[in-house]
Amino acid sequence: MAITPRHHHERMLRKQMPSYESMQAEHIRADADADAPRNVSVHCGWGRLLLANTFESPKELAKSLTEESTGDRDIALYVADPHVVLSHAPQSLFLDPSDTMRLWMSQYRPRTRALPGVTVRRASSTADVEALNAIFTQRKMVCAPVDHVLAHRHSKDVVYLVAEALGSGKIIGTVMGVNHIKAFGDPSKGSSLWCLAVSPDSKTPGVGEALVRYLAEYFQTRECQYMDLSVLHDNYEAKALYEKLGFQAIRTFALKKKNAINEKLFVGPEPSAKLNPYAKIIVNEAMRRGIEVVIDDEVNNLFTLSFGGRRIRCHESLTDMTTALTMSLCQNKMLTHRTCARAGLRTPIYQLYDSREQAEEFLADHGAVVVKPLDSEQGKGISVDIRNVDDLHAAINKAESVSSSVLLETYHPGFDLRVVVIDFDTVAAAIRRPAEIYGNGRDSIRTLVEKQSRRRAAATGGESQIPMDAETERCIREAGYDWDSVLPVEAHLFVRRTANLHTGGTLIDVTDDLHPELRAAAEEAARALQIPVVGMDFIVKDHTSPDYVIIEANERPGLENHAPQPTAQRFIDLLFPLTRSVRHAS
Repeated sequence: MAITPRHHHERMLRKQMPSYESMQAEHIRADADADAPRNVSVHCGWGRLLLANTFESPKELAKSLTEESTGDRDIALYVADPHVVLSHAPQSLFLDPSDTMRLWMSQYRPRTRALPGVTVRRASSTADVEALNAIFTQRKMVCAPVDHVLAHRHSKDVVYLVAEALGSGKIIGTVMGVNHIKAFGDPSKGSSLWCLAVSPDSKTPGVGEALVRYLAEYFQTRECQYMDLSVLHDNYEAKALYEKLGFQAIRTFALKKKNAINEKLFVGPEPSAKLNPYAKIIVNEAMRRGIEVVIDDEVNNLFTLSFGGRRIRCHESLTDMTTALTMSLCQNKMLTHRTCARAGLRTPIYQLYDSREQAEEFLADHGAVVVKPLDSEQGKGISVDIRNVDDLHAAINKAESVSSSVLLETYHPGFDLRVVVIDFDTVAAAIRRPAEIYGNGRDSIRTLVEKQSRRRAAATGGESQIPMDAETERCIREAGYDWDSVLPVEAHLFVRRTANLHTGGTLIDVTDDLHPELRAAAEEAARALQIPVVGMDFIVKDHTSPDYVIIEANERPGLENHAPQPTAQRFIDLLFPLTRSVRHAS
C-alpha cells in the first residue's frame, strides 16, 4: 500500500509521546488564521468540556472553570501547566486524579463478531433519556437534561448512545461522545468518550465494550484520527477494558471546579476516627477546602486544623482563639450575667446560694426560680420553674451533685432561643423546645418517653436522649400524671423544663425571622465576653419581638444542630479567612 501524506503524518504523531505540545502543533501552525478556534467549550449535558489547548491563557481558563453553572460538572482537558492555572483560583479548582487515554483510529481493530445479548443505538426518546438517567443515578453520576439529549438525537457533534438487552429491550448501559471536528473544527481531528455507565443490575456481559466499540467505529468512519477519554486513576477494571481495546495513556492533565458532586476527588479520605456530629461537620468543611486535619483525641473530639503557616486546635467548635479568661466568663454563669449586665443587656435577677434560709427568702420574693450549677453544661443539674420549698431544696441538692456552687435565678416564662454568633455576626438562630411526647391512648408515659428518647438518639448519633431521672418525673407529676399513666390521643406533654438538646430537646430554625434587637443583643454579648464563637441562650416571649433575658453563653455551641444555616462554613471562614470562597463571602 502506498504511504499517503496523511498516513505519514499519523505515524509521525504516534512515534512521539502524546503531549500538550503535540496536540497544540496544529494550533500553533494555524496562529496566523483568524478563524482558528479559541477558548472552546462544548456543553455535554453534565457540564462543559473545556478544551484547554485552545485557551489563550491559563488565567482565561481558570476564569471559565470558576464560572461553572450550579449542578454542572465541568472539566478542562489537555491542560499543559495545571500549576499555573490553579494559581489563579487555588480555593476553587483542583487537579483531577484521572488518567487520559487515547485510541488511535488507525490502530483500532473492530471485533469480528458482534457481542451477544446486546445492541447499541442512539438515544432517541424521552423514555431512553429517563432510562440512561436512572443508570447515572445508580452510579452517582450527573443526570443529563432530557431536552438536551433529545436536541442531539440527530447531532453530528455530540452523540448519546444506549445499550439495549436483546429480548427484553431494557436499557442496560450508556455512553456519550464528542466529535471535535464537528464541535469546533479541531485541526488535529480528534474525538472523545464520556460518561460510560453500565447498570449495576445488568446480567449481560460485554456491555461496556459494545458501547466503546460502537462509538469508536462511529467516529472512525467520520475521519476522526483518535478518541480520548478520562478515567479515574484507580479504576483498574475500566482501564483494563480500555487497554484491551487499544487505548494508551497520554501525558496531559485535567482540572475541575470544587463542588459537591466531585467532593470525594479533592477532599481526600475521611479520618478513620469516629467523631461526634459536632466535630464531624467542622472536619468535613475543612477537608472540602484542602485544610489538613489531624485527629488528636477521638474520644474527646479533639483535632488540629492546618493550612499554610496557620495551625489551630479545636474541641468541636471551641478553639485556641477563645482565651482561658473568656472561657471562665462563659462557664461561670454568674460572671456571664455580670459581664452582659455591664454591657447594658438584660439578664435574670440572680443570687449565689448561701443557706437554706436565704434560698427560701429568694423564692418567696420572686415566686418562681431556676436552680442551676454555677459551672455546668448540657443542662446537667438544672431545675426550672421551682415554686415550693420542698422542690427548691431537692433542686439545690441536685445542682450540688454537679457543682460545688449553686446559682439561684428568677424564672422567666417563654421560649428558649439559641443564637449562634461567629466573628461577632449572627449566623443562626433557633427556638429550642424541651423534650415532649404525644399520647396515643395506648402506651404509658414511660413507654412514650423511652420511644421518643430512642428516636432522638437515632437522629443525633446518640447525642440527644431524655433522662429517666427525678427532673423528668417532677415534670410528669406536676402535669398530673405518673410514669404509668396513659396519655390521651393527640395530647402532648413536656417532660423537661430545659430545652437542651442533650436532654431530648429539639430545634426550630428562626434565623430569617429573628427580631433585629435580639440579633443585636447576641452580637453585643459576644463582644462583651470577647468570644469569637458562642451560642447565646435567651428566654423570649416570641422570636419576632424585642423582649428577652440572656440566661447563658455556651463557648462550644453545636454547629451541626443549625442546618441548613452555614455554621460550619462561617466557622472555617473565621479560622482560615484565606480559604473563604466567593459564595461564602457574598
